[in-house]
Parts: sequence; C-alpha cells; structure tokens
Amino acid sequence: MLSWQNPWLMGAAINALLFGIAYLIPKKLLTPAGYIHAWILGVIIWGTLNWQGYTIVMFYFLVGSSLTRVKMAQKEAEGIAEARSGARGPENVWGSALTATICAIGTLFVTSPIKELLLLGYVASFSTKLSDTTASEIGKAYGKRTFLITTLQPVARGTEGAISLEGTLAGIVASAAIALVAWGVGMINILGIFWCIIAAFIATNLESVIGATVQSDFEWLTNEVVNIINTLIGAVVGILLAIAWNILVVSL
Repeated sequence: MLSWQNPWLMGAAINALLFGIAYLIPKKLLTPAGYIHAWILGVIIWGTLNWQGYTIVMFYFLVGSSLTRVKMAQKEAEGIAEARSGARGPENVWGSALTATICAIGTLFVTSPIKELLLLGYVASFSTKLSDTTASEIGKAYGKRTFLITTLQPVARGTEGAISLEGTLAGIVASAAIALVAWGVGMINILGIFWCIIAAFIATNLESVIGATVQSDFEWLTNEVVNIINTLIGAVVGILLAIAWNILVVSL
C-alpha cells in the first residue's frame, strides 16, 4: 500500500503541485510538453535522491531560467536569444538533465563508495550545465569582448564557441554556487565542491571547442546533444578527480 512516506508518491505529488502553479503563472518557464517532461524528471530525482537531489535540480532550473531572461530584449534584437523567449521544451529538459538522471538512477543499484561517486557525478553535471548556461547568457548580455576559443580571434557575441571574460568568471561563480548548495544538503563533501568547479570549467570550455569546430559539420550535433556531451564530460571529470585524489591520499 502506498503511503506519503513513499518518495516516488511524494515526488509525484510535489511536482504536480509545483508545476501546476508554474503553469498558471503568465510568464512561462517551460512549454506545455516541457512541463510534462520536467514532471517526469522531478519524480525520478525525488524518488531516487529525495529532497536533497531535488534541491539541486530546482536550483539549476530556477537560476538558469532567470539568467536566460537577463537583457532578453537586447539579446532578441541581436538575434542571439534562446528560442521561445527562454521557455524550455523536452529537448532542453533532457539535454540538461539526462546525465544527472542516469547518475541518480544508478545510485539505486550500488553501495558506498560507488554511490558517493555517482552523487558527485550528479552534482558535477548540474554544476557544469549551470556554468555553461551562466557563461553563455552573461557573455551575451555583458561580454565586452568575445573571442573564438580555438583561435582567440574576436567574434560577435552569441557566436558558437565564443567566450568572454565576463561570461567565464560568471560561469565559475555559478558552478561554485550549485556545488555549495549540494554540500550544504549533504550530497557531496567539501572536496567535492572543488572537483565540481574544476570539472565544470573543463567541460564548459570543451563544449565551446565543440561549438567552434565540429558542431556545424554534423546535423545531429544539436545544442541539446552537445549539452548531453557537456554534462557527461563534467560528471566523468568530477568522478575521475575524486578517484585520483583518493588514490593519491592512499599512496602517501
């Protein structure tokens, strides 16, 4: 018999309530299909990682959505704004959260220390995605000089593979912020904060390299697919950094 102590039932109810409220708000954060897929994502995350994991995904969603709307009129006039005025669809939901979802589900089938590594991967993937979103949106809004990451030649804001000092610094701050939230709710230890920041920095810059080089050569390499690759790199790098550190500590 189901009870309200069942995390899956609780997740379904809480997500239904929150997304029902969000759907009624005039300023839409998601498309109609986006709300359905976000509800599925939310139920999975609450069911696997309880409120702690849900806190991370909500932090990413709310901060990322807010940053997308920074200087929206200016970005729309320049033709570099996100489609649908920033409202996320299913492709955006899973492009951002597929890696994290795999990590979350994986925790159901393993024990310590593998579970802790998957939790770190979960946080590192969202740390990476928030860093990427922040760097992109702040760079588009406030970047005074933008450069192609592969050549460092000046390019227009919004160019695939472009980076800016303002965006890069903002991305680092964002990755640190979500990692600190994860540490605060007990999902990672204090060293995990640093692994997430480093992983996010590496993955975000590698994504810029992909955008500047091969993305336009392959029709299937959409922004959403690149986001999956980006978050996967972030998760893997974060996990590998933790493993390398543990091996170093044991060997000393």
